[in-house]
Amino acid sequence: MAWHTHPATPDRFEDLADVINPRRRATHCWCLSHRLGARDIEALGGDREHVLRALCERANPPGVVTYLDDQPVGWCNIGPRAEIPRLAGSRLLRPVDDLPVWSIVCLVVRPGHRRQGVTGPLIEGAVAYAASRGAPAVEAHPVDPAGRMDTTMAFVGTRAMFERAGFRVLGTTDAVAGGLPRLVMRRDLP
Repeated sequence: MAWHTHPATPDRFEDLADVINPRRRATHCWCLSHRLGARDIEALGGDREHVLRALCERANPPGVVTYLDDQPVGWCNIGPRAEIPRLAGSRLLRPVDDLPVWSIVCLVVRPGHRRQGVTGPLIEGAVAYAASRGAPAVEAHPVDPAGRMDTTMAFVGTRAMFERAGFRVLGTTDAVAGGLPRLVMRRDLP
């Protein structure tokens, strides 16, 4: 059993889609909510897949796909905070300083692979990707639930999950997810 993670480049788009939208539903989530404004997403209608394909062609693809052996099992939406418009302009998830961090926006584990330890290699792969692109640090904005979170699809992650990956809490934000305040967590990179 071997884990490996790769940027979501155009040649890996089908694997990415298999994780986030296996039935290729036009109006299903294509992980664009932080990459585009709400009106822009609404205006797309059924053209969301095309937009995500275009993002995969950028110098910094919009995230990474994690594989267990040769099967795509996880997706992490990560990139420079400045390239994630809804995060860069957020009044609720404000930056804590001027460091040009990369941000983890969303994690998705493919159905049939949940609760099998995918998020650890997924986060590590995302951090390694950011480090390979010169990121000084990676931030995430998870929640700290008292019990189990509903993780039926995409989610922001939990404090414990990111602590296991070497992130530390810097504070809280004004945003909430599932009624819980979101934290600011960071992992500095060498």
